[in-house]
Amino acid sequence: MLGTMNEEFDVVIIGGGVAGLSAALVLGRARRKVAVIDGGTPRNAPAAHAHGFLTRDGIPPKELLEIGRDEVRAYGVEIIDDVVHRLRHDKAVELASGRVVTGRRIVVTTGLADELPDVPGVAERFGADVLHCPYCHGWEVRDQRFGVLATSDKAVHQALIVWQWSKDLTFFTHTQQISAEDREKLTGLGIRIVDGKVSELAVEDDKLTGVRLVDGEFVERDVVFVGPKFVPHDRLLAQVGCARTETGSIAVDAQGRTNVDGVWAAGNVVDPMAQLVVAAGDAYRMAAALNFDLVLEDQGATLASA
Repeated sequence: MLGTMNEEFDVVIIGGGVAGLSAALVLGRARRKVAVIDGGTPRNAPAAHAHGFLTRDGIPPKELLEIGRDEVRAYGVEIIDDVVHRLRHDKAVELASGRVVTGRRIVVTTGLADELPDVPGVAERFGADVLHCPYCHGWEVRDQRFGVLATSDKAVHQALIVWQWSKDLTFFTHTQQISAEDREKLTGLGIRIVDGKVSELAVEDDKLTGVRLVDGEFVERDVVFVGPKFVPHDRLLAQVGCARTETGSIAVDAQGRTNVDGVWAAGNVVDPMAQLVVAAGDAYRMAAALNFDLVLEDQGATLASA
């Protein structure tokens, strides 16, 4: 049930993924009044299963979040299914529904989006047999016929990693220029290199069948790895003037504080490379530090009024 308009919380968490719910669990157990606002569009929705999260390996992503929601509700955390329209400098959060909630502290765990290469078939099969993380899905596709579609200067690195899961590996240069040194390294490992631009990933009967090049060549593949561009959902942090690093990411200290008073952040919105378990751990650490920050504030107020 939604609270009243302009209701105040100790902490308002924007983003109900693994990072946001992990922070909510810590803060709820610390007897804080917490709200989690979530728009219902998790990054890993295209994937059938989530992996690498101890005791939950292979769980459907939606089920993982449902369990997390039930756990935090047990500690009085309020889940608000809504979209944040604006984060204000006074730590008020304006929602698309018109509701406004305020927090003594704001936590942003809004994650990121995967910007995929503009190649027909990539978006349609992403999360099924078009993948980007072998640690997430490599075991399930091990020893199949792999392809790596080069769309950035990190593609060779990706090929060297996925080689661990299958030695039947073809590297498609697509739009990238590959150095002689990298070519020698790839071919030395038995990785076939196919030059030329890719026109599409071919799909039949809801299954990837191969990679077709502009010149008509067709290479049968069961799985293709791509490297998406990670685009953090950091609009709200930018709204209140959070500083950025030299690489353009939102800057936080070791505990998750931004440079804006009362605004904290964790998960993929500040660390695009964090896997589920890492994002959860970082959020746990941040939440403990944030709670201590509130403890000091509460104790100061108590002593001042004594």
